[in-house]
Amino acid sequence: MTAMDTLPASTPAVPEIPRFDDGMVNINELVRTLAEALANETMDAQAEDACADDNQRNGYRERRLLTSVGRITLRIPKPRRGSYFPEDLIERYSRVDRAVVAAVSEMVTSGVSTSKVERVARALGVDRMSSSQVSRICESLDSAVADLQGRDLGAARFPYLWIDATYLKCRDGGHISSCAVVTAIGAADTGHRTLLGLGAVDTEDYASWRSFLLSLRERGISGVLCATSDAHAGPRRAIGEVFPGAARQRCIVHLERDVCALARNRRERRLIGAVLKAVFAESDPALVRELYHLAIDEIGAANAAAGELLEEAEADALAYLDFPPAHRRRLRTNNVQERMNREIKRRARVVQVFPSRKSLIRLVGAVLSEMDEDWASRRWFTEESISEAYEDGSRRKPAPPAAYEGTPAEHAARIISLVMADEGASRKAA
Repeated sequence: MTAMDTLPASTPAVPEIPRFDDGMVNINELVRTLAEALANETMDAQAEDACADDNQRNGYRERRLLTSVGRITLRIPKPRRGSYFPEDLIERYSRVDRAVVAAVSEMVTSGVSTSKVERVARALGVDRMSSSQVSRICESLDSAVADLQGRDLGAARFPYLWIDATYLKCRDGGHISSCAVVTAIGAADTGHRTLLGLGAVDTEDYASWRSFLLSLRERGISGVLCATSDAHAGPRRAIGEVFPGAARQRCIVHLERDVCALARNRRERRLIGAVLKAVFAESDPALVRELYHLAIDEIGAANAAAGELLEEAEADALAYLDFPPAHRRRLRTNNVQERMNREIKRRARVVQVFPSRKSLIRLVGAVLSEMDEDWASRRWFTEESISEAYEDGSRRKPAPPAAYEGTPAEHAARIISLVMADEGASRKAA
């Protein structure tokens, strides 16, 4: 008597193990075969239960299903009376299971082109996957993006915002144009970073930014103390109107670039860079302000236009000094937005030109949703320091004593004199 003779009559025969030509077991084909056999056995058992009340089986109808291990053939039992469909096993009218949907969605989110998606799908055992199928699968990302764009923001306060835009090419109205993808990142009162919103607009003008920021207000954002952005007039004006009372911080990295761009030669550019680097290397608010004033004088003496720009930007460039020390380094730049924009461009590079704004928002939203989930796992600021931001300045912890001798003005003068002396020595050496 063999092992097969001892099996119950209802037990299916064990399929032959598939192997490669060299005798090695074909694991992918084995898993595909077992998945197909198990699915069909499950449906047979469910159909038997459904036919318990004098109903009878009436053959099968076959249906092919694409899975992550390849195409399997489902033999769905047909009863003589009524109908049977294994809705807990597969979805009606679906030809692709959720594992394949997840895999293709992940590839699209990672910036893989449609043709590459098809090649990867074939490597998974999916012998055919048309462009229209890929597009329909990509639509499964829409719900996640919709949740991201519409979620309620009223559960927390957001003392800090960082807003920016990046440009991607998109086909709109029959022609290709640059589309501004505007985004807002917030630091919640729990200390976590959160993606607050994203949108696609034609230009970074005041009307577009005002509409975008108002949408955040409508979703419940409150408690904004400071918003960091670049020097564009649109976001600057919109911040002042939508969040009255909030400080506006001009990104100091962009400010340094703008001032250096006014230099007439390499020597001036080096001087401006060295002076501004000395200004923002300090952390004591009184010393930074004194250094900034001296920088206006020294840079203005060498280049009047650069000095005027620094003087005009002073209030916005130094706004970060009014907030807790633990927050200043992150508040004074828009680096968090710059890093996010680089990731968006990296993922979107393979697409080159998006066929529509909807497809653009779908991919960008999926990328940002992934980043937002990662941010939720760790704090950016401590809750204690966030609560300190809402306190009156006089009630905050006293700053540690200055590490230099004399007044801030005296120490600032020494620092600037050293910078100018170093620049003079460099010119002579050259």
